Amino acid sequence: MIATKRVYDPPKRDDGCRLLVDRLWPRGVKKDGARLHGWIKDAAPSDKLRQWFGHEPAKWEEFRRRYFAELDHKPEAWRPIAEAEKQKKKVTLLFGAKDGERNNAVALKEYIGSARRGK
Repeated sequence: MIATKRVYDPPKRDDGCRLLVDRLWPRGVKKDGARLHGWIKDAAPSDKLRQWFGHEPAKWEEFRRRYFAELDHKPEAWRPIAEAEKQKKKVTLLFGAKDGERNNAVALKEYIGSARRGK
């Protein structure tokens, strides 16, 4: 099972394997307080795509399309997440964005789920 959660929310025991999937470290978050099992920067969207998106809801569908294309070209970046899910009962993808419904962690979760189903 893969879940998503803001990195600013307190860690919980049932988060399982906590992986930060943002390219930039979130402001104000202390590394020891985040209780991360890993920081997978390479699975985050490119700086160019992230800046273009700017968390504008109207750009969400196009962001997903472009991000999925990036992920198609770098499976080595996201496969550790899929492998962690196989090893643990739960993986929580952590993100810093304010929008909990339209962010790279949500898109990445969707992408990994579709990759498991063979798209």
